[in-house]
Amino acid sequence: MPLEPGVQAPDFEAEAHDGSVVRLSDYRGRIVVLYFYPRAFTSGCTREAERFNQLLDEFEKHGAIVIGVSPDTKERAARFAEKLGLRFRLIPDPDLKIIRLYRVERRTRSGRLGAERVTYIIGPDGVIKAVLRNVRPAEKHADLALEEVKRIAGSPS
Repeated sequence: MPLEPGVQAPDFEAEAHDGSVVRLSDYRGRIVVLYFYPRAFTSGCTREAERFNQLLDEFEKHGAIVIGVSPDTKERAARFAEKLGLRFRLIPDPDLKIIRLYRVERRTRSGRLGAERVTYIIGPDGVIKAVLRNVRPAEKHADLALEEVKRIAGSPS
């Protein structure tokens, strides 16, 4: 089961698809939308990433940053970001370290280990404020996450 609201978000450090280093603790004081997705280039994950990208200006307007995490390799994540023109960072997690840290590991139909579709909205204090899990359709994660960001930021919807 994923982590629950009210829990301190576990800190991590990882290399993003663009080679930059991402440390969750570097974003203390900001709202972080940390979304986990099963696999780049699948239809649901593509629609979800595109929707986060479409709404990115709105997230940023409310002081939020968006980060995507998947069990993909760095090369696959980089190709995915480039193909979709993503303006936020993706963290490839083929060793499932962050995926396990956030308790979103699951076994796929093919039997390999991967990530469940879960979005965490982390407050400026580093505490998980909301958890969105397996929302359908996948792209709705972005819209619901934006609603939570606005609520946390105290902005009108």
